[in-house]
Amino acid sequence: MSAKSLEQWLDWQLELHTKEIDLGLDRVSRVWQAMGAPAIADKVITVAGTNGKGSTVAFCEAIYHAAGYRVGCYTSPHLLRYNERIRLDHQLASDEQIVSAFEAIDQARGEIPLTYFEFGTLAALWLMAQSQMEIAILEVGLGGRLDAVNIIDADVVVITSIGLDHMDWLGDSIAKIGFEKAGVMRKGHPAVLAAKDLPPSVKAHADKVGAKTFMLGEQYHFEQIAGGWSWQGQNRTRRALPLPSMRGSVQLQNAAAALQVIELLEDTFPVDQNAAKSGLIDAKVFGRFDIYQHKARFVVDVGHNPEAVGHLASHLGDLFVPGKVHAVVGMLKDKSIAETLAVIAPRIEEWHLLDLSDNPRGATAERLAECLPAESQKQSYASAKDALDALDTELSSDDLVVVFGSFVTVGATLAWLGEMPT
Repeated sequence: MSAKSLEQWLDWQLELHTKEIDLGLDRVSRVWQAMGAPAIADKVITVAGTNGKGSTVAFCEAIYHAAGYRVGCYTSPHLLRYNERIRLDHQLASDEQIVSAFEAIDQARGEIPLTYFEFGTLAALWLMAQSQMEIAILEVGLGGRLDAVNIIDADVVVITSIGLDHMDWLGDSIAKIGFEKAGVMRKGHPAVLAAKDLPPSVKAHADKVGAKTFMLGEQYHFEQIAGGWSWQGQNRTRRALPLPSMRGSVQLQNAAAALQVIELLEDTFPVDQNAAKSGLIDAKVFGRFDIYQHKARFVVDVGHNPEAVGHLASHLGDLFVPGKVHAVVGMLKDKSIAETLAVIAPRIEEWHLLDLSDNPRGATAERLAECLPAESQKQSYASAKDALDALDTELSSDDLVVVFGSFVTVGATLAWLGEMPT
């Protein structure tokens, strides 16, 4: 494949494989070996889980960047630009860099079919290797055991909170999903278990493969105090830490996991207290309980499963809203739609439902409406822009608009608000 633009490459990749998602490591491993399988960094951190992955990656990246290290990050999906998926030394990869990586992948793969996600994963790994990163941080896209990211042996893994999501691929229970997430663990390497309520299948798999676990509440702890918080590991205590700039009490749990990773790699990449504090403040992920003031106040969150939207609903309870609370929501059809909407429904007065059926995985507005009480106030729209344009004519400064349900919905809203991730 020869293409002039990043957009052309991405369009072509969507047609290359018959499936959007094709879990398994054989094909992507063979291509990576054909590319020489270079070391992508001196140390590799892999983050798996259902919720909190992006924030944990962001904390690790920001802290190590503040400490002066060259950090590469791979995350997914993106909100507005594909380039958001690959960051090299705190900068988005350029179109030219990504295209050059795609060319190298295409040359190496021969007749092996790759998915859109597998192309992106290999591109991130290739660019990190070419850019001589000191630390690579990889976010698992789906599951862990069979995700393309898992072709790389991580020096440290993090398992964040686990909920019911991607059940068509990962299993219909927390135990099964936990097993899939735990598949990124390696013998003799540490695994940070970042939530107290992880299913027993996670620890069981760690014991089976011989990974050494560092569990929240056992090997490390954190405590919120007036104006800040403290963290304690087995060999170090960090006091008088600033609260993260990312909103939500759950962010302390994610930040604490990042500090445990940093302690585990302290011998190779030490981080002083000033860098830790700066990173906690600087870490940012768009679409995690972001608040914007437009005609009304907007809360924008990529939450798309019951656990994440439950946190969103809880945080909304801390906001004073003298006017009406609107929801703008669009979801993918493979999500637990009814359960997700139910946890936030008591907070919402009027629903604005988006039809995402132009996306192969997108749910229709009618499907969302079926999951809401018949008596609820709801309207349907063909796109986020249509919904926001219509809603804008009726909002007052006292109102609150809550946008959630998918990266697609949040990305379109950020574009409408004029907020661009960088």
